[in-house]
Amino acid sequence: MASVLQSDHEKRKQISVRGIAQVENVTNFKKSFNRHLHFTLVKDRNVATPRDYFFALAHTVRDNLVGRWIRTQQYYYEKDPKRIYYLSLEYYMGRALCNTMINLGIQGACDEAMYQVGLDIEELQEIEEDAGLGNGGLGRLAACFLDSMATLGLAAYGYGIRYDYGIFTQKIQEGWQTEEPDDWLQYGNPWEKSRPEFTIPIKFYGRIEKHGDKYKWVDCQMVYAMPYDSPIPGYGNNTVNTMRLWSAKAPKNFDLKFFNDGEYIQAVCDRNLAENISRVLYPNDNMFEGKELRLKQEYFMVAATLQDIIRRYKSSKFGCRDPVRTNFEAFPEKVAIQLNDTHPALAIPELMRILVDIEEMPWDKALEITQRACAYTNHTLLPEALERWPIHMFEYLLPRHLQIIYDINAGHMERVAKMWPGDFDRMRRMSIIEEGSVKNINMAHLCIVGSHAVNGVAAIHSDLLQKGLFKDFFEMDPHKFQNKTNGITPRRWLLLCNPNLADLIAEKLGETWVTKLDELRGLEKFANDQKFLLSVAKVKQENKMKFVQYLESTTGMRIDPSAMFDVQVKRIHEYKRQLLNILHIVTIYNRLKKKPDMDFTPRVVMIGGKAAPGYHMAKQLIKLYNNVGRVVNNDRIVGDKLKVVFLENYRVSLAEKVIPAADLSEQISTAGTEASGTGNMKFMLNGALTIGTLDGANVEMAEEMGRDNIFIFGMTVDEVDELVKKGYKPREYYEKNEELRQALDMIRGGFFSPEKPDLFHDVVDALLNHDRFCLLADYEAYIKCQDEVSALYKDPMAWTKKCVMNIAASGKFSSDRTIEQYAREIWGVEPSDFVIPPPYEDPSRGKEDAAK
Repeated sequence: MASVLQSDHEKRKQISVRGIAQVENVTNFKKSFNRHLHFTLVKDRNVATPRDYFFALAHTVRDNLVGRWIRTQQYYYEKDPKRIYYLSLEYYMGRALCNTMINLGIQGACDEAMYQVGLDIEELQEIEEDAGLGNGGLGRLAACFLDSMATLGLAAYGYGIRYDYGIFTQKIQEGWQTEEPDDWLQYGNPWEKSRPEFTIPIKFYGRIEKHGDKYKWVDCQMVYAMPYDSPIPGYGNNTVNTMRLWSAKAPKNFDLKFFNDGEYIQAVCDRNLAENISRVLYPNDNMFEGKELRLKQEYFMVAATLQDIIRRYKSSKFGCRDPVRTNFEAFPEKVAIQLNDTHPALAIPELMRILVDIEEMPWDKALEITQRACAYTNHTLLPEALERWPIHMFEYLLPRHLQIIYDINAGHMERVAKMWPGDFDRMRRMSIIEEGSVKNINMAHLCIVGSHAVNGVAAIHSDLLQKGLFKDFFEMDPHKFQNKTNGITPRRWLLLCNPNLADLIAEKLGETWVTKLDELRGLEKFANDQKFLLSVAKVKQENKMKFVQYLESTTGMRIDPSAMFDVQVKRIHEYKRQLLNILHIVTIYNRLKKKPDMDFTPRVVMIGGKAAPGYHMAKQLIKLYNNVGRVVNNDRIVGDKLKVVFLENYRVSLAEKVIPAADLSEQISTAGTEASGTGNMKFMLNGALTIGTLDGANVEMAEEMGRDNIFIFGMTVDEVDELVKKGYKPREYYEKNEELRQALDMIRGGFFSPEKPDLFHDVVDALLNHDRFCLLADYEAYIKCQDEVSALYKDPMAWTKKCVMNIAASGKFSSDRTIEQYAREIWGVEPSDFVIPPPYEDPSRGKEDAAK
């Protein structure tokens, strides 16, 4: 495909898959850009800052969305399809500008317009704040899913919370992680539109009154949920769906007692307490923290969302506020509610409360409707991550919901008793209410009982759920359990972040792979084409050079672009085993010190990720890694052969830079602990090779690409179980392996912390005495596998051939495929390839085209 409008301006991106810029469009863009600078930002070119230019560009791009956005919603009201409601407490969206331009097919015009007015579009893109409203994989998955739902033409809505502060900004000071608030809204958000007219009242606290056989929740405290809508454009189909995030607002009326006492100021200040609900995202990933504010957030989100869902269900004509439907029989045919993990589990008792208390429906009918409408996705096998809320907290915060959960559980227990008479142990295991020193509500059990479908997020994960965590429930309702292997959107994770590779693929395969990723299989026939392999290697090298420049400009650190880029980027957690990676670095460092002239493949090892602020061990690992890096990077004997880099403040926009530059992707969790992983898929799609265990989606990746094209090491799930059962003794591995012993002794002895020799005693003692994630058992296999990686990297053509095989096998891991499966197998809807006519065309044309 011919690139157009090329210039010698070095930073300009190649325009190809991104669309050709028409002269008329460029002229219109320039006019619109100048108009926004003048009228929206009230600036002229003499005083405008780069941030003003970014906002003017964002508003110009948004103008191209608005007509499509309104037309999409009109189309949904006209057709009245089944609507999908995706409920998630996290959306890790990243930046919107470039993604929107790509999906609308206007990047070429924008790029050229900015060039003609003397601005660099790449510099403007860098100004945009990441919308970091998520911790990691779960939130980023939700973002990819929204993109795919829009691209597949589904009438879908993402619902969540508009946190004033997203995931904290990570700073590294003297090797330690410190946290700063992520004030992402400081300059405003050009993409969102507030909708105060749809503000919804939410109740907390209070007490229950019984009137006959009816219950009334009274004397409540009120908080208001105000929606902010952001557009979610599909790729090339003019569909623009909505992500609606709720912001907490205090009620308008103050406490009059304060007025009478003259405490007007205090009354105004107290409004802040109500608004704290949407103040900050809890920075916890795979760790449950039973804080009252968190429970308030969970209920606030589902209560506002369900009122909105029911309002839309009832008044399903466009522009109509009056109820058209009053009967709820058709509710499950028109509404699908997907619970992204247990955080939105309260949707189940809340929907029951609305149907029973407000719509006055019989209990059994209400439960049937709730179960048919709701579905639950489980994201973790780790016991510490499962939500269990204390009964006493529910009792005063959500008293009616506690009653409803007790009633749901009573019916559930009856059913268990009928199926397994006298099996009280099974009843105890399956109860939603867990007895003990503190009575808890098991939110995963509530989700299973209240849903018609339960899915894991990779084949091995779903299998482990059925055999382990949810075994009893699987035996009771096997039809409920499914697998939906996660995926990533190819628009952001190839088209946007790796344009040169996208162009190379387009030259060979055309452009339809962007929405049909399976077509990448067509690259297999070029795996022995030397010219193509050289082109792929060249793209990788250019991406590495670009990342080297980025790293130098932001950190001052210089690295060798010809070295292997060995990358592990994800949340810092013991089960993800960044420590195993650190032990490998220490091991090869020791080898180099022993034989400086040995045959060695130069490496730059990069780790990036945030540790939960209260997670002591994860923070220790960051400090250890940085201390190891300080020693290695300043050792003249080692020189450029080995460098250690910590990628500070890892986030979506940084992932978009480092993933296309990576040679090796580290996916080294203990088998049976990672539900799926999606970082592994992003690296694979961008032509990095994976070193990993048979865990999560690695298993399916290996099946797709063939075991020859992935570096698999370590124990399987069964072998881990067997080892633990027979009694795992980590010290035996330490005593047996000389390199391991040397590495651990150096860490424990203060070699990497001479100023405080006992700094890392905790880390090593934890490994030797209770190595929960069998790290030492996998050490030897990991080191051996890394040696194979180093050997292969010396043969660039053999390495690049495997990279091509990885890219070619990525098709399965598109979030489009995942969402198609959710749509057909859980939500009961069919994806549509109907293209909504653009705003400047007669809407009836689309119908004619569809008829043809």
